[in-house]
Amino acid sequence: MNTFLQDLRYGVHMLTRNPGFTAVAVLTLALGIGANTALFSVVDALLLKKLPVEQPDQLVLFNSLSNREFSAGAHNGSIQRDPVSGATIRSSFPYVTFKKLREARGALSDVIAFGRLSVNVNANNEVDVARGQAVSGNYFATLGVPAFAGRTIQESDDEASATPVAVISHRYWTRRFGSDPGIVGKQINLNNVPFTVAGIAQEGFEGTMQVGSAQDVYIPISWEEKVNGEQSNMKGSVWWLRLMGRLKPGATAAQARDSLDAAFQQSVLEFRADQEQLRKAAGSGPLSPLEPKNYPHLGALPGSQGEMGLRSTYVRPLRLLLGVVGLVLIIAAANVANLLLVKASSRRREIAVRLALGATRSRLIRQLMTENLVLALLGGGCGVVFAFWIKDSVLAVTDWGQEMPALNPRLDLRVLGFTLAVSLLTGLVFGLAPALRATRLTLTPALKDAAGSSSASARSWLTRTLVVAQVSISVLLLVGAGLLVRTLINLQHVEPGFNQNNVLLFTVQPGLIGYKDERLADLYRRLSERIEAVPGVTAATFSQIPLLSFSSNTGSVFLPGAQAGLDGRIAPAGDVYVHDARENFLEAMQVPLLTGRALNAHDDAHAPKVAVVNQTFAKQYFPNENPIGKRFGFGPKTSNKYEIVGIARDAKYTSQRDDIPPTTYLSWLQDLEAMGEVTFAVRTNGDPGAAVGAIRQAVKEVENNLPLKDVKTQIEQADETLAMERLFAKLVSLFGLLAQQLASIGLYGVLAWSVSQRIREIGIRMALGADRRSVLRMVLRQGLTLTLIGVALGLGGAFVLTKYLESLTTMLYGVQPRDPLTFGVAGALLTAVALVACYIPARRATKVDPLVALHYE
Repeated sequence: MNTFLQDLRYGVHMLTRNPGFTAVAVLTLALGIGANTALFSVVDALLLKKLPVEQPDQLVLFNSLSNREFSAGAHNGSIQRDPVSGATIRSSFPYVTFKKLREARGALSDVIAFGRLSVNVNANNEVDVARGQAVSGNYFATLGVPAFAGRTIQESDDEASATPVAVISHRYWTRRFGSDPGIVGKQINLNNVPFTVAGIAQEGFEGTMQVGSAQDVYIPISWEEKVNGEQSNMKGSVWWLRLMGRLKPGATAAQARDSLDAAFQQSVLEFRADQEQLRKAAGSGPLSPLEPKNYPHLGALPGSQGEMGLRSTYVRPLRLLLGVVGLVLIIAAANVANLLLVKASSRRREIAVRLALGATRSRLIRQLMTENLVLALLGGGCGVVFAFWIKDSVLAVTDWGQEMPALNPRLDLRVLGFTLAVSLLTGLVFGLAPALRATRLTLTPALKDAAGSSSASARSWLTRTLVVAQVSISVLLLVGAGLLVRTLINLQHVEPGFNQNNVLLFTVQPGLIGYKDERLADLYRRLSERIEAVPGVTAATFSQIPLLSFSSNTGSVFLPGAQAGLDGRIAPAGDVYVHDARENFLEAMQVPLLTGRALNAHDDAHAPKVAVVNQTFAKQYFPNENPIGKRFGFGPKTSNKYEIVGIARDAKYTSQRDDIPPTTYLSWLQDLEAMGEVTFAVRTNGDPGAAVGAIRQAVKEVENNLPLKDVKTQIEQADETLAMERLFAKLVSLFGLLAQQLASIGLYGVLAWSVSQRIREIGIRMALGADRRSVLRMVLRQGLTLTLIGVALGLGGAFVLTKYLESLTTMLYGVQPRDPLTFGVAGALLTAVALVACYIPARRATKVDPLVALHYE
């Protein structure tokens, strides 16, 4: 220990003696380590962190697996296809499944249920829309989540005869109620149903839904039907609840799955029996028989992180970013290694003297490695400061703050542990080779401080290799950045098929406060008329789904005359995207009508069902025909339901990247049940943001209890669909340019050191008649040779890697992974910057005085 402390004190002393060297090395490492720390904090928050509950590893999240012959009916959750088995994976279950699993329990100590709902909150004479969650009475107790104030929901609350109570999240309590402790025990109205606030959930607990989601209000499941009214999931027999269980001590997820599979299948049969009764009461035909071989099976996943669907979409992109910042760290480490090699040349005599006095080579290596580790730890410490800034910048350039309000990357002990590990590893990696080189000396020349020793030649070879590696990695990053930037530019210039300018969007949910049927239609008419009367507004329309929002409403198209297959079923002709919209939607969004007529106010529930379709729909389902007057439907028994009355120009629906799908525009009055929530699109003759206040007031005058949600312009809405592309284009470009600058600094350092080692040679050349231009060319040639070798290797590596980097190639749009223009610009850009870096030491070499150089030692 005493020896280590001695090495530590000496190492700190040597670093303080060379403040310029120390500052440059620490700053270089801080950039590389800070970038890695910041990104790891985001990865940790998105992919690694567990729920803040008791023993999260004991939690199991259930799903269901079924073949293509099984139909669950209405399902509110994620549906995926297993790429291996082809099974359909559903995330949600009906309420009867929760009851059956809790009765059976099997390898579980308890089972909880939770489902998403949207609630209109009226409290303190203010109205807003909050994220709600209906939970079973044992939800908080099973998770082990205490109340911050008051109490949580209990078993006795989850009964229809109980007094309605709600729990609000700590985040919502702070934001909505200003951290007022008096809110506990007070009444708030949720969708016009009075609830008493029983308590506030503990700080940091945001529910068990997808990563980053923030649940504002929790209510018992038994009250979901009263809160949602006609839109109740319980009343509609919907698969809508997520189920999670806590394992008994020693039990496994597989044991829980196997022990409850029979109970799950029994619940499915009971659910289908209830559906049969509902269909019989409605006069519908019976369900198709379900054979035992087609019964669905229970699946089990680790539940320690809550729902995992959203996390899976970020795995590959974040791995790509981790690789990028890892390469930046390698370049930074190579730069510091070069600095240490240069510094070692000035310590050759010191090291030689210590060797001559009996110090072992291992002892000197240990001393030098201690200095390197101190340097790395200083870089890591400063890197934490950079990480705060980079972390916040990452969140600022994305829409994660809106999509995932609870996402809060923190530099906690785990992240700081990562920083410490990276710093120590970096210190070992970049310091080992210089330490080995520095102690490999021939004593006699070293004691004479001979500049031209063989070790200097070896160091020159190593430094040049490191520079070539830096340049090649920088080119690789610049190529990736160029491809992503071109992708973003291409997407931003995609023609959407409608006019995005001067359009304000906002969402309203009158269905939450009891509006339905003709009363709902009247509200939308009055809202539209009042908004259109606002000065500066030229048109107001609405639709169930906003354009370019990653959301869609799809259906299967059936055409008249389709023949049944061998199984006796009529197969759909294909899938289409559906727009339930106000009759002036095409005109307001400036989507040209090519032929036929548009929808109008007479296309109501009493009129024949009509539709306007886009060009792609017409070409796909009625090729070489005039589709006007043709009919289609969304079921085999309703294939004559809709008559096509017009054809509109193709327009993008979900995002700029997706191909334009077959699309049909339907009258909102003919599908009023689906219009409990709509998004208004208000076109203005100026900046739409300036009209927000007047539009809010107009809505308030019509319905005081109706808040506006997701207020934004259509341009902002479109930009949100490019959030991932914009994030990667910015970050990879930033890190690519940082890598380029680090590589240029490294090249400058090598040439500057080389010039200092060759001062006598340069003096002799100039004394023998060499002019300044030839000296300039000699030094530039040396630097450009290293640069061109690095550029060639980098371009070759990029050419090979882009074929295999699936994460990169799937993100590209309108540009090939091996785009010659991008490759050429990346190589030329780095070469140009490297030329500037080479010119400075080359220019200095031309100013060498031959008389001074001949006496230089």
